[in-house]
Amino acid sequence: MGDALLAIGTRKGLFLARSRDDGAFEVDPVRFSTIGVHAVAVDPRGAVPRLLAAIEYGHFGPSVMWSDDLGETWQEADRPPVAFPEDTGVTLTRVWQLQPSPSEPGVVWAGAEPGALFRSEDGGRTFALCTGLWNHPHRPQWQPGGGGLCLHTVLPHPADPRSIAVAVSAAGFYRSADGGAGWEAANRGIRVPFRPEGDQYPEFGQCVHKVAAHPGRPDRLYLQHHFGVYRSDDFGANWTAIGGGLPSDFGFPIVVHPDRPDTIYVVPLESDMDRVPVGHRYQVYRSDDAGDTWTAFGEGLPPGPVHAAVLRDAMCASPAGIFFGTRDGEVYASRDDGETWTVIARHLPDVLTVRAAVL
Repeated sequence: MGDALLAIGTRKGLFLARSRDDGAFEVDPVRFSTIGVHAVAVDPRGAVPRLLAAIEYGHFGPSVMWSDDLGETWQEADRPPVAFPEDTGVTLTRVWQLQPSPSEPGVVWAGAEPGALFRSEDGGRTFALCTGLWNHPHRPQWQPGGGGLCLHTVLPHPADPRSIAVAVSAAGFYRSADGGAGWEAANRGIRVPFRPEGDQYPEFGQCVHKVAAHPGRPDRLYLQHHFGVYRSDDFGANWTAIGGGLPSDFGFPIVVHPDRPDTIYVVPLESDMDRVPVGHRYQVYRSDDAGDTWTAFGEGLPPGPVHAAVLRDAMCASPAGIFFGTRDGEVYASRDDGETWTVIARHLPDVLTVRAAVL
């Protein structure tokens, strides 16, 4: 393995950690101190990977910055790079996701609040609103989840630039087959148990927490819902519950192993009402058979009691390892597919997002 870079976005700044050849990570001094960093991305398509960070200036509002020297210096467009057209009458609340396209050079997608998708064709310098999703007839009925009406997942197809999917909390999972011009809700099989009997599988209105896919098998998706864990084998046309072997199917992140599309990871929480790790200790549950069975791993993680959750974007899987950060500012890494863990950082601010790459 070559040099590895870990980008950790927190409530108060961005931290970059680096390692060499399986060595321990060293955490650099904070960037954007006191500024919230809600999304980060590592775009490997240039001669040097481009780092992207969605920041929130507080009363100055959100923005997106980029670095072409691995975080040493940062640049920002002269005008707000992500902004709603004036005729929408809407103000951007936050950028929740930055996702470089695997099939279109220069294209970067941004998921934003309230419930919007933006597209950049210049590597993330400037973005334009995806009007097809914004004008969807379901939109007037979308309701925000506890974290807002956030578009937090963007899944562009690795080979077909016309195929893309998104998840919006608490609207549901939507997909497009024409590059974002038209969209359909794709939530069949996802149960919403608080709805009346006979109406628990609505077309939309699901509180999706996160969706993950493997580039080698893009039609297979994994979804962590407010009320369950699901798998789709047809790019969201149908969903099957796979959380039966977990101690709790409530949680936020879900990630796929970088080399094995049947291997997935979740961090279960006790319940919606008691959002702490199951048993008050961090345990990562791994399935090697696409969710049919699950095994808990926690060696190297604190024995507890712990009370901090792992947020939807604060876990990632890459060739550099499996990583997650917690709401009490700890970051952990596994180099053996999640079976044992080591601590990378302690006492950081609330960890919001984690991304890793081999340089």
